[in-house]
Amino acid sequence: MPCSCGNWRRWIRPLVVVLYILLLLVVLPLCIWDMQKSGVGTHNKAWFIAGIFVFMTMPISLWGILQHLVHYTQPELQKPIIRILWMVPIYSLDSWIALKYPRIAIYVDTCRECYEAYVIYNFMTFLLNYLENQYPSLVSMLESQEQQRHLPPLCCCPPWPMGEVLLLRCKLGVLQYTVVRPVTTVIALICQLCGVYDEGNFSSTNAWTYLVIFNNISQLFAMYCLVLFYRALREELSPIKPVGKFLCVKMVVFVSFWQAAFIALLVKAGVISEERTWEWESVEAVATGLQDFIICVEMFLAAIAHHFSFTYKPYIQEAEEGSCFDSFMAMWDVSDVRADISEQVRNVGRTVLGRPRKSYFGEDPGDGERSGLLSSGSQDVVTEAVSNPVSPNGQYQGLGRTLPPHSASAPAGLGSAPWDEGYEAGLEETAEEEERTSQSEEPTEADLIVIT
Repeated sequence: MPCSCGNWRRWIRPLVVVLYILLLLVVLPLCIWDMQKSGVGTHNKAWFIAGIFVFMTMPISLWGILQHLVHYTQPELQKPIIRILWMVPIYSLDSWIALKYPRIAIYVDTCRECYEAYVIYNFMTFLLNYLENQYPSLVSMLESQEQQRHLPPLCCCPPWPMGEVLLLRCKLGVLQYTVVRPVTTVIALICQLCGVYDEGNFSSTNAWTYLVIFNNISQLFAMYCLVLFYRALREELSPIKPVGKFLCVKMVVFVSFWQAAFIALLVKAGVISEERTWEWESVEAVATGLQDFIICVEMFLAAIAHHFSFTYKPYIQEAEEGSCFDSFMAMWDVSDVRADISEQVRNVGRTVLGRPRKSYFGEDPGDGERSGLLSSGSQDVVTEAVSNPVSPNGQYQGLGRTLPPHSASAPAGLGSAPWDEGYEAGLEETAEEEERTSQSEEPTEADLIVIT
């Protein structure tokens, strides 16, 4: 039976803190013992220092994730946020393990690289879900705005039509990296087993150089689509302050990638050479180890930035419902990702050609088909409602305020009371107009009977 008792929010956080302290009491002596056994060399010193940063990073990130689970009141917004927050612990632990065991670095880094694409996708999902809740007529509103031109270096390309085409192409541009990155990672593993990967060495004879170029192009295009999407909807997204969130995601993804490329250039230029590899087997292993060490340090700073940018405070509500088990299980649900990928595969041709199906928006309920990419948020909400009861207090509005469920379509910045009054007044006017129409029609029918 899930722990749905109302006081679980009080004891879950102290429990996690105690468990983490016990983990430190076990892991720290083991690390010191391992250093004494294998000798205190440069490699072990780097691994121990990196471990200090890792164990400072973990509580900051896990605390933010735990707080979102405790105050899990807006699943359609908090689910992608929780996935983004997991990026820092995954990057940190992955790099620390790869630093200790360089032979398995290529296999461990696979998780990090795949999750990188997953994070970019979830950031786009977060923005779209917010817009769908606040602006049900988003496409019509976007079509009435000024045409958004491409940014350099694509400024010479014809602009994407405002409205449905722009939204779907931006979504496709982000989603393509979610598919490309895991595929190239699998290719890298195969090349490593065949002995032709040669990570960290720019050369025309290895696979690493070509995969780096291809991944970079795919990643840059995904980020470009995110920037174009933000520019088109800057005012509508302003209540959730997306710039800080975007910089957090962009800096972690881009800095780690270009950092690896810069270190590889230092190896190519001979700055990092075979003359001094410390305890590493080769100069390429030194380059990989240096990258992992720097990431462990950087993730501590990233954890602090994520804590403030993706804060849980706007989602705190007075009367919160739901069980801790439901909140925890919702974190692992990836049905929305599968649905989006399958939808894009079926309709990628129409999206690229600028002829998306009109059923994406305002689809006839009798159609029986799944709504499109931007309509997928509504399906996710239905899915979430089955497993994760949403708080009756309503939708996210930022700064700790929420809107009632029936006024979820009110644009951000409008209070719920004026919106509700206007809605009710509109209903009253419609009823009065219908009554007047029916009264005016009755004498007309009577006159016709008399004339006959």
